[in-house]
Amino acid sequence: MRLLFVLILLAGTGIGIVYPWAMSNFSGHEIGSWRVYEQGRFKPVTVPLAGRDAPVRVLVDLTANAERIVSQQRTVLTLTAASGGRTVLASTLQFNHSDNPRQVSPQLPDKIFRDEAGLIPTVSPGPYLFTVGLGDAEGIEMRAVDLVLRAGAGEIDRRARPVGFSLMAAGLIGLVMALRFGRRRPENPNSQPPPPRWGRGSN
Repeated sequence: MRLLFVLILLAGTGIGIVYPWAMSNFSGHEIGSWRVYEQGRFKPVTVPLAGRDAPVRVLVDLTANAERIVSQQRTVLTLTAASGGRTVLASTLQFNHSDNPRQVSPQLPDKIFRDEAGLIPTVSPGPYLFTVGLGDAEGIEMRAVDLVLRAGAGEIDRRARPVGFSLMAAGLIGLVMALRFGRRRPENPNSQPPPPRWGRGSN
């Protein structure tokens, strides 16, 4: 039973955590990366997109002097994407789930945190204007912000995370129960009555 619950826990981890992370970061191919914040200033960028690029996943890399981002559920950055005067994507970014940031350099304390702004499912050929701005979170020492676009990105199944987390919970609870009840207490030799010394059953 322990092996079964371990397998359920691993399956839940793969479905709920590994699969969405892999789809967000590795599905499709990268179109490019653009610096949208540097030296205390934000600047919008215009990127020409083609219909064959769809769906386009929009990612934001935040370089900051921090071990982790503690935003207290506040918005660190905002992002909008527009084409032909029409907004096709609007998102708020918190970065507070980035537990494993990338290191800029061994000589620098800065770390790169990544968050996903969303998916542009269909693309009309033409220029797209991406605008990144500051949110209401405070106390974050930002060094740089980069916009990263990936073309042909796969869409994450919305059922993956709930199903994965449910399997993880079931596997963990089952494993704890199996470990607790699987331990048999050693029998106390004094708990059994001594054999009779005379009469029936005596040696």
